Amino acid sequence: MHKTNSIIMHAPRAEIFETAANLELWPKILPHYRYIKYLERGTNRNVVLMAATRSCIPISWVSEQIIDREKFEVRFYHLKAFTKGMFVVWSFKETPAGVLVEIAHDLNFRVTVLAPLAESIIGDFFIHHIANRTLQRMKAYLETKGKNCAA
Repeated sequence: MHKTNSIIMHAPRAEIFETAANLELWPKILPHYRYIKYLERGTNRNVVLMAATRSCIPISWVSEQIIDREKFEVRFYHLKAFTKGMFVVWSFKETPAGVLVEIAHDLNFRVTVLAPLAESIIGDFFIHHIANRTLQRMKAYLETKGKNCAA
């Protein structure tokens, strides 16, 4: 399974990158994230329990997060739950239109015979939807940060 979500953001690339890397901030700015708990914490590597909702359905997973400031990438490797083994890469590319923020999810399902069903449920219903919502809410946060605007 390969799913990609992207959006153009109008904020400095470094600020977008640091916001994406700062998991403590996510539940404060992304209402669909219930919580993020650190199981291991480091400067550029963390192991976290992440919990979100999709249409009131609670989901959670454990991920290793790698913050690569040289490549401007935030990478996740899912360690537990239905998405165990999934690689997720956030990338940030300067373009004339703004910063293209892309989230790529790659997963080889452990039970290949169930892959088509799993892709439709896990990939389309959960991952694609949550990643789109994450990008939209992060964009709104970054583009209105410090501005007095009504919701």
